[in-house]
Amino acid sequence: MLLVVRSLGFALLALTGYVAVNHGWLELVSDQVQLASYLNHEGVSGLIMVCLAGGLFTGIGGPRQLLAFALGFALGEVQGVVISTLAAAIGATGCFWVARWLFKDVLSTRFGHRMHSFNELFREQSLLKVLMVRLLPVGSNLLTNLVAGCSSIRFLPFLAGSTLGYLPQMLVFALAGAGVGQANRYQLAVSVILFILASAIGAYLYQTKRNQSLAQPVSDPS
Repeated sequence: MLLVVRSLGFALLALTGYVAVNHGWLELVSDQVQLASYLNHEGVSGLIMVCLAGGLFTGIGGPRQLLAFALGFALGEVQGVVISTLAAAIGATGCFWVARWLFKDVLSTRFGHRMHSFNELFREQSLLKVLMVRLLPVGSNLLTNLVAGCSSIRFLPFLAGSTLGYLPQMLVFALAGAGVGQANRYQLAVSVILFILASAIGAYLYQTKRNQSLAQPVSDPS
């Protein structure tokens, strides 16, 4: 029975990916001009579709920074930050549960050592440690989601830490997108300053011994 459920889940996942690619949803959320035009014509229903498409885009490894930039351009900085962060959280959620329900056995074999390290590191203060990983300037968002889904970490601390950790970069890129869309030099300058500050904080965290160990199980393999 479990095999049937997993097979159906995988088929549904493949169908969703096919429909998204065939209808150009992933291209839409990464093109700020096309996205602005679409939202202007579709209104609230379009916003919901973009949020879901953005979740799929980030869930399969698309750069959330690009999504934040495009939504900042299309919607302005406040809505851009909110919707892009919500979409990234949806993407992380989907990836987490797909890994836990469908691919845990396969991924456990592939990333067994990293998941053991992940479980050891995140056994206590899970929310805080996920937040620290999301703020680091290294690591793969997709791989972090997959490893977390296959690990023993609880979902709510993972989601809360991820969402809070996404916010700084989403704010930076949404501000940059809004500044381009409105030709506002002030917003562009603020986004550059915030990016430098975020990078400096991330670099400082990365230099500490503790956070280097946090980065190891979620960094891209060489």
